[in-house]
Amino acid sequence: MLNQLITSKTRLRLLIKFFISQANRGYLNGLASEFNESTNSIRKELNHLSEAGYLEKYKDNNKVAYKANTKHPMFEILQKVVFKHLGLEDIVEHVLAQMGEVQQIHLIGDYAKGLDTGNIEVLLIGEQLNTAYIAQLEEKIEKLIERKVQFIISNRKSSDQLSILLFER
Repeated sequence: MLNQLITSKTRLRLLIKFFISQANRGYLNGLASEFNESTNSIRKELNHLSEAGYLEKYKDNNKVAYKANTKHPMFEILQKVVFKHLGLEDIVEHVLAQMGEVQQIHLIGDYAKGLDTGNIEVLLIGEQLNTAYIAQLEEKIEKLIERKVQFIISNRKSSDQLSILLFER
């Protein structure tokens, strides 16, 4: 969806990185190695996004760091567009339809860190969840969003696990 609108793969990866979670931060060299791209291409896109006001540029221990500008009028819209692009809204909708008493849905793994690796890990927290529905659901959602989806079922979340809360009852 977004890759047809935003033709720069680097810009798209940066938008996902910073708008999947407002807590995500990044430095030029770190982003270049994370994305396996040249610092020049990353610098160019970071400059475009910060000049447009979508990213904030700030000093952190003599390094220039970047984060999403949560005060920008388009922040929430861009975050929703990124969620839609990744299929997260579809995942939540399908899970809630037939999974039972889901208390929380968390995005974990690479996508919680802002890395668009193609493997979405979703933590489902609840009691007496319909586990038979999960295997069928993974396949259905994978076709819908064109990404690998893995569901993990638990009755609680580990406190040291990085996650983004997608739903809470």
